[in-house]
Order: sequence, then C-alpha cells, then structure tokens
Amino acid sequence: MRLLVLGGTEFVGRAVVEAALGRGWEVTVLHRGRHAPPPGARALHGDRTAPDGLAALAEGTWDAVVDTWSAAPRAVRDAARLLRGRAGRYVYVSSCSVYAWAPPAGYTEDAPLVEGASADAGQSDYARDKRGAELAVLDAFGADRSVLVRAGLILGPYENIGRLPWWLNRTARGGPVLAPGPRDLPLQYVDVRDLAAWVLGAVERGLSGPYNLASPPGHTTMGDLLDACAKVTGGAARLRWTAPETVLAAGVEPWGQLPVWTPPGSDLHDALQSADVSRALATGLACRPAADTVADTWTWLRDLGGPAPRRPDRPPVGLAPETEAKVLAAADAAATGPDGGGGVSDTTP
Repeated sequence: MRLLVLGGTEFVGRAVVEAALGRGWEVTVLHRGRHAPPPGARALHGDRTAPDGLAALAEGTWDAVVDTWSAAPRAVRDAARLLRGRAGRYVYVSSCSVYAWAPPAGYTEDAPLVEGASADAGQSDYARDKRGAELAVLDAFGADRSVLVRAGLILGPYENIGRLPWWLNRTARGGPVLAPGPRDLPLQYVDVRDLAAWVLGAVERGLSGPYNLASPPGHTTMGDLLDACAKVTGGAARLRWTAPETVLAAGVEPWGQLPVWTPPGSDLHDALQSADVSRALATGLACRPAADTVADTWTWLRDLGGPAPRRPDRPPVGLAPETEAKVLAAADAAATGPDGGGGVSDTTP
C-alpha cells in the first residue's frame, strides 16, 4: 500500500505513519519541517496555508491519503481537489464535535450535524472547521471514496494536547490529588494507536462513510484511569475523591481544568463520553486496556528528556496547584462541618 499522510509528525498523524511503516507500507509525509517524521517515511515539505504550499504533491499516486487538519476547511478542500485523481481514498480524521450540540447519549453517525459549515471557509470554530473539512473531502472524493473518522477523546503516546500527560505529571508530583468523582464515572476514549490501526484497516477493506471512533462507553472509569496514573508514576499520590457537586461549586472547569472529567448527567458527559461506536467496532476497532495506554504514555513522557509537546492553537489544560489546594481544603471543611457532607474520600492504589 502507498500512503500519503498530510502532517504525520505529531500525535495522530505520527501514530498512523508508524503503524503503516510497521505493516510494510510505502509512506510519504507532507509536513512543514518543524518536527522530523518517523524514520522510514519519505518526507516532502510544504505549508498548506501558503501559496504553492502543496507544490511538492504535484506528482505521485497513492492508494490512500490520511489528513488530520483542524483549522480552515479550505486547506482540506485544496488538498482533496489536488489529489482526487491520484489517490484512491481520502481518510479525514474529524471529530464527534461535528454533531449539533448537545447530542443525546448514545448518538449515532446519523445524529444532526452543526450548521453553517463550508468547505470554502477560513478558520472559525472547531466544530465548523471539522465539518467544513468533511464537506471538502466529500465534494472531491465522493461518499464512496471518503472515510470520515469522527474521533472522540484521543489519548496515548505523542499526545500534544496535554490531558493524560497532565494527570501523569500531577500524580508523579505526589501528595493529595483532587480526584473528581464519582470513581465509577464511565469514560470513553480511543488510544491513538488503536485509532491508527483502525484507519489502516479501513483503507485495506475499502470502507467509506462516517464512523464514530472511540472505545465503548465505560471502557474504563475515572477511578481506574487515575488509579493507573498513580500506580505507574510511583504511588506517591493520594487520590482525594471529591463529589462532583463540590468540584463544580468551587468553579472548577470540567474537561479543561480537570482533563478528561465530565460531570455525570451533564450534556458534556453525554456528548463526550457516550457516543454509539458499534459501527466502528463492527469494522475492526479493537481497544487496548486503559492501563496499557497510561503506562505507555508515561514511558514516552520519561523518554522525552523534556516537556511534552503542546499544540500552540489549543488552550492549556490542568488545575493550578493553589486552586487544587483551596478546593481540597473547602471539601475537608465541609466534611467536618455540622452536616459532614463534603463528599471526600482518600484512596491509594
């Protein structure tokens, strides 16, 4: 198989390139030169936002293209139009964010989509950017040669958003850790390597259409995820499980300040942790245990020899130490007050 990856040097793109090389595929990577692609890939240089930024792709044919772009849809439009006669299939890594807010629990690929998206648009908001890019792919390659990977939360090695790395670094620091409850809160995500394996399988099988791509809801829980973080980083952390009502009353932002966590029963939880992924599972998606994702991400972080990479176009994640301390102190005070209703419990893996 001959694969072209647009990007291919960070997180999802890098995982796809490594997986394809592992299968013996011939891989070409178009990138801006900021990071080196995995050894074994043929490297072409170009900035798709610049005039003539796709000139390096003027020649060549490929069985498939994988694109992870998440800014102005017109960049995907231009690439798809250029390649439609020289590539067999276009796989676009989109997002479950393309569904109209707020999708109900258990939503499928047939759920209503955001309005106002255009393949010709400049950058706007994340949901419309991703949907506009989907429209660009469909326009150039048609529904029969397009694969729209509507990914949920993506975790694993090479993560450049900072969600799982933040929890790992926080538990490595030790001491009392604000653990947002409940412990048995079901989580849904996909390991980036499992996503990459499914993408390559989709190319091999000639799949087309949209697919919600994440683990089954409840593949792990908040408790299991944070227990694994605390264990793999040395066990010095004391997880202080705190009721969601207490966390929210303190003004802590779910998902952003406490990465991965979404309050139970909220629109945010239904949208981010409960997609119907039966279509992906039926077409070969296999999800490794959460403990493996956590352990491998920690190994990657330690091997970096420096801070983890961060995408400059995404806001920082994580809770400031002073904010965490204030919330824990308030929860302790509530727990020892007249009602004893703070909802805090200590656990050590």
